[in-house]
Amino acid sequence: MNRLRIRFFATLRERAGASELARQYPEGLTVAQVWESLKEEFPALRSYRDSVGFAVNQEYVRGDCRLKDGDEVAFIPPVSGGAPDDAAWMGPVRIVREPIDLGELEREVASPAAGAICTFAGTTRNENAGRRVIRLEYEAYEPMALSEMRKLAEEAGRRWNITRIAITHRIGTVPLGEVSVAIAVSAAHRAEAFEACRFAIDRLKEIVPIWKKEYFHGGEVWVGCQTSHPPHE
Repeated sequence: MNRLRIRFFATLRERAGASELARQYPEGLTVAQVWESLKEEFPALRSYRDSVGFAVNQEYVRGDCRLKDGDEVAFIPPVSGGAPDDAAWMGPVRIVREPIDLGELEREVASPAAGAICTFAGTTRNENAGRRVIRLEYEAYEPMALSEMRKLAEEAGRRWNITRIAITHRIGTVPLGEVSVAIAVSAAHRAEAFEACRFAIDRLKEIVPIWKKEYFHGGEVWVGCQTSHPPHE
C-alpha cells in the first residue's frame, strides 16, 4: 500500500471539509484514479464543474502519473517551474502577509545597467460583476506557488534581455484599494522591461496556485484570479 498526503485548496477544501488527509491506496494507482476515489468519498466534489489540476510533490503532473509511497498529492482548482536563486537577474520572489512596498520592489531591481524599470501593481477593487465587494482574501499553496513564480521569472529571463526581476504576492485579507500582487522588471531598454513584466503577470495568473475569495453583501464566492493550469488527462 502507498501512504499519501492529500491536500485540497480553496473551493475544493470547502467541499471536502478538510485541507489535508492521510490515505492509503494500492500500489500502481494514478493521480486521476485517486481523484475519482475521493469524489466517491466526498460526494460534494462530484458536482465541481471546473477542471481540476493535479500536483505531486509540488509539481504539476498529468492524470496518468503513478503515485509512490510518501507522495504529497494536491488537487488544484482553477487558479485566479525553478530558477537558481543566484541567477544574476533573479530578484526576490515572495509571498507575504503584510502590505507590499512598491518602492522597495523597484529598488531591488534597480541597476546602473538598467535604462528602464517597469512595475505592475494589481490592486483590490470594491466592485466586481455588479456586486459591491466588502473584502478579499487570498489563499496559496505556498511552496508550490513560490516554485512556479521562480519558474516564470526564469522564463522571463530566458525570453528577454532583462537586468533583474522581482515578484511579490500578498495572501490573507487584503483591504480594498491595496496591492495584492506586484512585479518589477529592469532592463537596458523599456521595450524589454514592458514585455517581460506583462508576460510575468499574465503567466502568474495562469499557473501559480493562488486563489481569491470575494466577500459581498449577501454572500461570498471564489473568484479566479488565476484562470487555468497545465492540462491533464
